[in-house]
Amino acid sequence: MSRDFAAWFRIGHTTWNEDRTGCTVILLDRLAPAWADVRGGAPGTRETDLLGPGRLVGSANAILLTGGSAFGLAAADGVMRYLQEGGEGVPTSAGPVPIVTGAVIFDLANGIHRSPTADDGYAACLAASSDLPESGKIGAGAGATVAKLGAQP
Repeated sequence: MSRDFAAWFRIGHTTWNEDRTGCTVILLDRLAPAWADVRGGAPGTRETDLLGPGRLVGSANAILLTGGSAFGLAAADGVMRYLQEGGEGVPTSAGPVPIVTGAVIFDLANGIHRSPTADDGYAACLAASSDLPESGKIGAGAGATVAKLGAQP
């Protein structure tokens, strides 16, 4: 990925290696059109319904990917706080309302049951950069696995 490719967004992570969880935020430099295709047997999402054609908003200020299953959606509150402090959001008569869309992964079966919080979402925003992103088991990917049939209830 070149720096030019990332000129309009920044990526930040909060990672809890010992708990094998974390969150990743993509901060868009301007309100940008977004779309979500939600799939899976038990999807956990936030604000995906307002995206897409024919919706009043259809755009986002940030995209959050988080571990912690449904509990991890709390990280979006920290992203909203960060954006609100910067005056970003969809203009309304009451002031800008930040649009943070996101999705979770189920990583609770990793042993320790810590989930990303609003403070983790805020910290990921503070860490966001347009430099080449890190790779590996970081952010939302810290506890990601595939074919984890054993995690099913």
